[in-house]
Amino acid sequence: MPGNTIAIIGGGFGGIAAAVKLRKAGIDDFIVFEQSPAPGGTWWDNRYPGCEVDIPSHAYSFSFAPRDWPRTHATQPELRDYAESVVEQFGLRPRFRFGVRVESVTWEETGGCYRVRTSDGAEEAYRFVISAVGLLNVPRYPAWPGMDTFEGVSFHTSRWDEEVDLTGKRVAVVGTGSTAVQIVPAIAPQVERLQVFQREPGWVEPKGERAFTPAERARFRRFPALRRLYRLKLFLQSGRRFKAYDLGGREQRRMRDLCLDYIATAIDDPAVRAAVTPSYPWGCKRPIFASGFYPALNRPNVELVPQAIKEVTPKGVVDELGVEHEADVLILSTGFQPTRFLSQFTVTGREGTDIQDFWGDRPRAFLGVTVPGFPNFFILYGPNTNGGFSIIAQLERQAEVAVRAIRTVLRKRVQRVDTRPSALEQHVRWVDRQLAKHASAMDAGCHNYYHSPSGANVTQWPRTHFVYYLLCRTRPRSALIYR
Repeated sequence: MPGNTIAIIGGGFGGIAAAVKLRKAGIDDFIVFEQSPAPGGTWWDNRYPGCEVDIPSHAYSFSFAPRDWPRTHATQPELRDYAESVVEQFGLRPRFRFGVRVESVTWEETGGCYRVRTSDGAEEAYRFVISAVGLLNVPRYPAWPGMDTFEGVSFHTSRWDEEVDLTGKRVAVVGTGSTAVQIVPAIAPQVERLQVFQREPGWVEPKGERAFTPAERARFRRFPALRRLYRLKLFLQSGRRFKAYDLGGREQRRMRDLCLDYIATAIDDPAVRAAVTPSYPWGCKRPIFASGFYPALNRPNVELVPQAIKEVTPKGVVDELGVEHEADVLILSTGFQPTRFLSQFTVTGREGTDIQDFWGDRPRAFLGVTVPGFPNFFILYGPNTNGGFSIIAQLERQAEVAVRAIRTVLRKRVQRVDTRPSALEQHVRWVDRQLAKHASAMDAGCHNYYHSPSGANVTQWPRTHFVYYLLCRTRPRSALIYR
């Protein structure tokens, strides 16, 4: 094989998974392009106070790289260090090109390869491309009037300004999603006044995070089989939660009651309790795990403002009721643009087709990984793959699909692997049928980040990781074409 046969775009957990799976398959001719100065992806970018994962750490880690986790839920520094350690463990660092952003990927039919153009001005040919740029990495900045007039400091949570000292400041946090609920309790003791602006409440349940005892960690180290059983138990327990996403079911009512009980016991003020209680079904938008958010709302210097922002003034923000709130620091916890898959660079397939034109208003891919007309191109964390409990496990399955296809192309000595259009259509129909009875359906009455302009849910995987595992092991055999 010639050198640099495979380009991997992104050095987060997806890119690391692809690199390790390739190396384990005996394929070592790959390069990982990472625009940041170190691996980690979202766990390198996001550095806000209180940042940690809300999936148990033994599940939110690679099956091939177990770790002696100190806590049930890993913090951002721990996950960043974990990414570094896996890169070192498998000798991947020489394969990384840090500080380099991919700008375009263009298929050349005559050469049977992709021309990959990067931000350093280079343009090189690769037989295969694996995109691992993630899902939640393009910040959503609101288009409020007056944003450029604000005289204080403003930044998005994923671009946290570490030089800003919040001590004694009047701070406005806009949003109450999974990021904001971590930031609020982390900064509340430090600031003079903290106002939290809520457009729509989310269903919140206690995360139950804690440190593992020395005895627990010792048992995991001494008995690897016990650690594997614990990990399996976490995945099996997650299966019950997936039943709760089905509208009107007993499990959904159970989860709703659990969250209502948490509101009743954790929040002192009846008005605040009413304001944080959603009117839509549990699972309509992403459930939130947070043990510190509700107690933080009881603090005398924290105020929940259950209104969206209408505009920004030089001194603060104006809510939908027309009330102006002065602030020194404006923190935007306004989410990302997850339905804009592969928006960071252009992808051109056969016959000059741009992947965005192929998708139109409905991004779609077979198993979220391959797209007809874009041979030898693979997507990790693609359409309808978010969920399944642990995205790390989902990424491993996607990397395995890509690596098996690449190995088959090399073994058969053919030029390319492509996807049958009928296989993609069948997969999308199945996903849509599953999601039609899901609490996140468009008519369920909440705002979520799942739906594209077409109205289709294009981000979520509708079933458990076990179902995804089975499909990834069986469906590519009939869906992929080798020529």
